[in-house]
Amino acid sequence: MKKLENRIVLITGASAGIGKACAFAFAEEGADLLLTARRVERLNKLAEELVSKHGVKVKALKLDVRNHNAVKNTLSSLDDKWKNIDLLINNAGLARGFSKIYEGKVDDWEEMIDTNIKGLLYVTRHVLPQMVEQQRGHIINIGSVAGHETYPSGNVYAATKFAVDALTKSIRMDVLDKNIKVSTVDPGLVETEFSVVRFSGDKEKAGNVYKGIIPLTGADIADAVLFCATRAEHVNINELILTPLAQASPTMVHRK
Repeated sequence: MKKLENRIVLITGASAGIGKACAFAFAEEGADLLLTARRVERLNKLAEELVSKHGVKVKALKLDVRNHNAVKNTLSSLDDKWKNIDLLINNAGLARGFSKIYEGKVDDWEEMIDTNIKGLLYVTRHVLPQMVEQQRGHIINIGSVAGHETYPSGNVYAATKFAVDALTKSIRMDVLDKNIKVSTVDPGLVETEFSVVRFSGDKEKAGNVYKGIIPLTGADIADAVLFCATRAEHVNINELILTPLAQASPTMVHRK
């Protein structure tokens, strides 16, 4: 029997990068998947591939986690098959811009805060009560090494990931007596669309972020998330930090 057969896993931001990699990793272990993202065309294509390859059930939902009403309406309208979510992976997030605080764009700040903090809160608020009622479940938040140590021009992005770290710890305390696991997986340099988004589509700038190193991949992070999700019932992985071998901290990277 596969490790996650008959489990329902909700992954936000599943259309690319870490979220997409998690979808493949969890489908391989037999989980049925609720996949959300803004780019529903990508989600539908991914869903078809997962069903064909792994034979799991997949439901793709267009969702912008920044919109509280959309989160509320989408999750509350799930039918009986899907509403009892066993595992929530709060993956939706982004960095936008790379500048000193006195030169930053307020719109960029708003997008990061609304997605990385408020989006995580909105989704958690509408999934966690059902886990509390069932007295079981697992929330895995995707954080960052930037949530432990900031770096020049990383200001607001780092602040949002510090918030993810604080919220993870707070949620764990709030459900300590409810038999619910709460974890965070905090990567260093991962080559996905992350830097392309941060630099507004400038692929040269994005490529320079990973120049001279072998960065982590989305699959590396998905493997760590799957590890957290498949421990014995009495084991909770509180926090898992992983970086490329060439990275010691957000500011220390050895490039060849």
